[in-house]
Amino acid sequence: MASLSRILVPVEFSPRCEMAARHARSLAVHFHAEITLLHVVVPVVAYGAPEALAYATAIDVAEDRVNLAKVHLDNFLRDELPGLTVERVIVQGDPAQQIVDCAAERASDLIVMPTHGYGPFRRFLLGSVTAKVLHDATCPVWTGPHLEKTPASGMRLERILCGIDLGPESASVLRWAADLAHEFAAKLTIAHAIPESNVHMEGLYFDPDWRVQIETAARTQITSLLDKEEAKAEIRFEVGEPAEALAVAAKQINANLLVIGRQGHHTGVLGRLRTHSYAIVREAPCPVALV
Repeated sequence: MASLSRILVPVEFSPRCEMAARHARSLAVHFHAEITLLHVVVPVVAYGAPEALAYATAIDVAEDRVNLAKVHLDNFLRDELPGLTVERVIVQGDPAQQIVDCAAERASDLIVMPTHGYGPFRRFLLGSVTAKVLHDATCPVWTGPHLEKTPASGMRLERILCGIDLGPESASVLRWAADLAHEFAAKLTIAHAIPESNVHMEGLYFDPDWRVQIETAARTQITSLLDKEEAKAEIRFEVGEPAEALAVAAKQINANLLVIGRQGHHTGVLGRLRTHSYAIVREAPCPVALV
């Protein structure tokens, strides 16, 4: 991530979308990036008889909904985005597919969007649209229920946590996190989760030296990645499933952002981060950027 030039923000006119847009605004101001505000109108399926009347009614309803959406989108945070290049786009179709397609067509460098829900049940909630975008988008996605806690003045990036599993994508994830930390003069911390099964099984703890060996091997690989990227970071190890382990690490350092990978599947002894990306988003105490 040498720079961010184009940022896509899906909008459905909720408070959580306003907060996501404020995150995007902070990034756009720093990188002098363009923002695309995208609203997707879901087609109305009309039922009833006669079919011709139902079809005509559906067309009228669709046009009314598009026109109303244009008014809302034109007024969306208009007073909070001065001095930025902002394009407001309305399309019709499946929301997740339209978001993914728009990001690809416009060569977006980042999608910023909230998840569903916040509160005591948030661990069970990941909106189907967000889940599909996370799965299908080819650019990084910045998301999380905690986007709603962003102050109107914008986000602050002082402490970035990067969770890596030492799989094939770890170098690109670390590079993205290190570049962002450098841009905002933020402190970078690397976290690696050691599965609990590597430490004990059925109440029987393995030789403590075994954990030391695992950490030593992982530290060697992480240090090598840092050297290649010419980056500096504190290295932390947490025992447990990735979602819980990274949530603990993020809370302990009071991270403003968690950066993780999301592509492929890695089930080696050193971690399974990417197979747990949805759970990590749900459990994280801060926004998450999935690279």
